[in-house]
Amino acid sequence: MDIHEYQAKELLSGFGIRIPKGGLAYSPEQAAYRARDIGGGQWVVKAQVHSGGRGKVGGVRLCKDESAVYSAADELFGSRLHTAQSGDSGKVVYRVYVEGAVAIKREMYLGLVLDRITERIMVVASPNGGIEIEDLSSNQPDQLIRCIVEPAVGMQSFQAREIAFELGIDAANIRDATDIILAAYRAFEELDATMVEINPLVESIEGKLYAVDSKMTFDDNALFRHPEIAELRDKSQEDARETRATDRGLRYVGFDGNIGCIANGAGLGMATLDKIARAGAVPANFLDIGGAASPDKVAKALRLVRSDDNVEVILVNVFAGINRCDWVADGIVQALTLDPPNRPIVVRLAGTNVDQGRKILSRSGLPVIRANTLDEAVSRAVRALGTQVPK
Repeated sequence: MDIHEYQAKELLSGFGIRIPKGGLAYSPEQAAYRARDIGGGQWVVKAQVHSGGRGKVGGVRLCKDESAVYSAADELFGSRLHTAQSGDSGKVVYRVYVEGAVAIKREMYLGLVLDRITERIMVVASPNGGIEIEDLSSNQPDQLIRCIVEPAVGMQSFQAREIAFELGIDAANIRDATDIILAAYRAFEELDATMVEINPLVESIEGKLYAVDSKMTFDDNALFRHPEIAELRDKSQEDARETRATDRGLRYVGFDGNIGCIANGAGLGMATLDKIARAGAVPANFLDIGGAASPDKVAKALRLVRSDDNVEVILVNVFAGINRCDWVADGIVQALTLDPPNRPIVVRLAGTNVDQGRKILSRSGLPVIRANTLDEAVSRAVRALGTQVPK
């Protein structure tokens, strides 16, 4: 789960990380009031969307008077930002964050992520901040500082100090930088985050360190331990299909293709997506119904995929172990009986109670295209693109 910049800053501030004075606004008038309340001679108006690269598309604006703050906010509200991370549809701006401008001496990068290779938390830092980490890793890999944290002992002070020295921070700020790195680690671990990013971490002309921009992402499966984090979810920034799936207890990721996919298990689901891509088609989604899926859950999954207007064909691929093919078939019949199919549906069943499942589909009389193997199912789904369901 992603959260907004202002929310991430509030959380990090609670761990002792210094942030510039700022406030949230839902209207141009409120933005101007925030600037007046913050004081100073310059402010930054930032669009609050779940996407990086806002500054490159006009989502971050420096203002030198209150009228400029009002105008910047007025232009941002209701606009749609298209960044490298927002997808083709972009992100609509419903709120802005007004912040006192920091007189910057230098910018750095600090991030914590889960390293899949070592299965450890990894601290990533660079003396060059203010640019995307992807650009840093591809264009300036020698500028990246990496530190793997041993989970049995956690982040140690000496590790944080080494990172601070490698960043080239002034000697007077080494202790402060060490504290910030340790605080970011504590936030990552205690809140079950999957990413904490401060970019840029700024050393100001007055000699203080500030988190001028920050991002945090959290493990959806751990949100039950953090209801205060779950409350920060902004569904307006999420794919509507993924939001509906979450509300129904389904694991769903939306894509831009036209073959809807339903599978049981992440591995089988990804294999199905790969097969579709190799056949020259594009999947519309990844949807994992999980283990021991009830007929009702299967019906919900099918209705969700059918709600996507871009889907021309639906492919159901189930290899039942804990699941049962007869339950899956019952769910398909349940969904299609209430709302007859208006596009081809290909079903491949294998595993537990497969014969019962196939009989249920056969006896239903519904126009379901059946397949025995994954290759056959994908082939039939691709051939069915652009065709109509017989009435």
